[in-house]
Amino acid sequence: MLIKKWNSMSLILRICIGLVIGAALGLLLPGQTWIGVPGTLFVGALKAIAPVLVFVLVASSLASAKGGTDTAARFRRVIFLYLFSTLCAAVVAVIVNFAHPVVLSVEGIDDAANLTAPDSMTEIIMNLLSSVIANPVDALADANYIGILFWAVILGVALKASGITTKETLSDLADAVSKVVRWVIACAPFGILGLVFSAVSSSGLEIFTTYGELVLVLVVTMLLVALVVNPLIVGVALRRNPYPLIFRCIRQSGVTAFFTRSSAANIPVNMELCKELGLDENMYSVSIPLGATINMDGAAAVITTFALTAAYSAGVHVTFPMAILLSVVATFSACGTSGVAGGSLLLVPLGCSLFGINDDIAMHIVGIGFIISVIQDSLETALNSSGDVIFTATAEYMDWIKDGKELPV
Repeated sequence: MLIKKWNSMSLILRICIGLVIGAALGLLLPGQTWIGVPGTLFVGALKAIAPVLVFVLVASSLASAKGGTDTAARFRRVIFLYLFSTLCAAVVAVIVNFAHPVVLSVEGIDDAANLTAPDSMTEIIMNLLSSVIANPVDALADANYIGILFWAVILGVALKASGITTKETLSDLADAVSKVVRWVIACAPFGILGLVFSAVSSSGLEIFTTYGELVLVLVVTMLLVALVVNPLIVGVALRRNPYPLIFRCIRQSGVTAFFTRSSAANIPVNMELCKELGLDENMYSVSIPLGATINMDGAAAVITTFALTAAYSAGVHVTFPMAILLSVVATFSACGTSGVAGGSLLLVPLGCSLFGINDDIAMHIVGIGFIISVIQDSLETALNSSGDVIFTATAEYMDWIKDGKELPV
């Protein structure tokens, strides 16, 4: 009876229940680490199935695709939206940091002392190119989505000339993997419970008091991007009220990404949401994993915010044109985040180099970033991942509106 009642609830409501219970247990029973185990297992399962899902779906879609100019136009559109929104996020970060500059003490922060940041854009580009031509088995094992996409595209194109039986087998395999993904996503309430418990029990509220000002700047920046800038872009593109789409993507994709803190783990969630939104599988099976690589609003905002914080903390005077140049560098750097171990934080020294700030100070600021990463990384992943679905849907819905079709949101 109880199980039937639980299963009859919407997944979002069940996730909210898990979230509340996890937070309460984190405050009441912080020593019971076993409560966090479901969270570890949930993220591990999503990370494990996501590379296989992407590879099989992309290969199957391309092998069976009929082609046409509509899909090519949508891809150009979605890539433009990804890059433009990332640049806008960096510019918003500049404006917020100019309105409220944050100055931190950079003494005694040694967390990042043994980390190595990329020296230049050239190194980032070389990392990306190396990821593209990685061994396909290694790419699947390491969740290297650039490599996975590359080899899936090659295989899919090669299989276009195969017989109908081969294509049907590949399609059946894609359906089977998608079904496994739905099973894993059904466990999300228990996974979220464990993840929230671990975050609350380990960090508590202390993180807000020590570096609260920097956390506040990041929160304000990302909320402005999520609730003002992205809706503005979607509204102009669709000439419709953007908020039904925005809120649905934040609710179903952003919330899960916030707690898993992994764009890779959220790819299956995003693909399921795209299916619910009625989008073309040939489109979203490629654009969603691609978005996990180049749609980096949150990463661009983080790089810009931390570089400006480093400049203010070091007493460097930053002019607005210099800051806009930083936002451009942050946009292209953010696209290389997935190719650099350590993510967006390790690209902060690259932004700092524009202001002549030495690596010592830059890496101290990076160390502070790792201290507040529970919040920083969660916000960043939620913004990045929900944006993947938002702009994939926008690119396709533009054609729907042109053809007079009714939007599902």
